[in-house]
Amino acid sequence: MKEFQTELKIPKDRIAVLIGKHGSVKKDIEGRTGTELDINSKEGDVIVYGDDGLKIFEAKEVIQAIGRGFNPQVSLSLLNVDYVFDLISIKDFAGTKNSEIRLKSRVIGSQGKARRIIEDLSESNIIIYGKTIGIIGKAESVNVAKRAILMLLRGSRHASVYHWLERKRKSLKSMEFAMREES
Repeated sequence: MKEFQTELKIPKDRIAVLIGKHGSVKKDIEGRTGTELDINSKEGDVIVYGDDGLKIFEAKEVIQAIGRGFNPQVSLSLLNVDYVFDLISIKDFAGTKNSEIRLKSRVIGSQGKARRIIEDLSESNIIIYGKTIGIIGKAESVNVAKRAILMLLRGSRHASVYHWLERKRKSLKSMEFAMREES
């Protein structure tokens, strides 16, 4: 019996993704985190067992990301110490079901354009699933993407958000360049 465990619930329609073809995703998570996963396919319950609390936390974060709509490869990037996962609830900005749909549409944009631009300019991965918006990337990238998404949810014009993102990206790139020059 493993020393630690944690439980979480993911949407039932994401269980097959978590398990993967012939259990490949489940085995990959278990192997890379040194944990064991007990998955109840009917209820969507997942129990993570292990001897290392930090590894259990890492596995839980990967599972949550898969549960929120990310593909397993993107979710597994969370095992890299530089990567983080953030979640925004659309319900926090919407009073009605119709406003939820409208806000979701603002973040996605026409044919996914807004989401793609935010992903490209912030260098992060974004998923809009159910009533949440998930972001995975390096910490600074996630912060930039989150701020851009919050601007859209609060009613900023798309063009204003894109201009802000372009300025932010330029300043981040110049900081990276300066840091490389120093080392």
